[in-house]
Amino acid sequence: MKLIVGLGNPGAKYRGTKHNVGFITLDELAYREKIEFNKTQFEADTAEFFYKGEKIILAKPLTYMNESGRSIRPLMTYYNIPVEDVVVVYDDLDLSIGRIRLRQKGSAGGHNGIKSLISHFGTQEFNRIKVGIDRPSRSEEVVSYVLSTFPKETHEEMLAAVNLAVDAIQFWLDGQTFVDTMNQFNRKKS
Repeated sequence: MKLIVGLGNPGAKYRGTKHNVGFITLDELAYREKIEFNKTQFEADTAEFFYKGEKIILAKPLTYMNESGRSIRPLMTYYNIPVEDVVVVYDDLDLSIGRIRLRQKGSAGGHNGIKSLISHFGTQEFNRIKVGIDRPSRSEEVVSYVLSTFPKETHEEMLAAVNLAVDAIQFWLDGQTFVDTMNQFNRKKS
């Protein structure tokens, strides 16, 4: 069994914002698999499907970004999913729009959703797919930037990165190790 987590904030107010690119990525994966988020459990919207005979759970925490671990850790415990069978998709200010980066470990790097997961997981070692959202201009505050939507001129690049992230997830689900998945997708550009 595997768990794919997309980080974001719930509610119409945050739909389509840069900080919700994890949710956007899971929505694309659900679309490809022809499934819907139809269940709420452990403070997360979830969807389930079978991929090559293995149960896959998609989870979008409803706890708001800063408390993501409060939702995901109990979900892992309930389904007895080890941390190595989890992939977390989230936004990254240090990557340009259109880029993704896969990692197996690391600090939160100032990302409060990852900080919460590290705290609840008790480790910095878990699979991640970072989707680039770029940095704000010097005059713009980070909070207002991440909570704003993607400008029209970057929409295509953002969607290309989301699709590349979904390709990486499916490559991993096909039975590749996460290291092989990193090697395959960290070289690609959307």
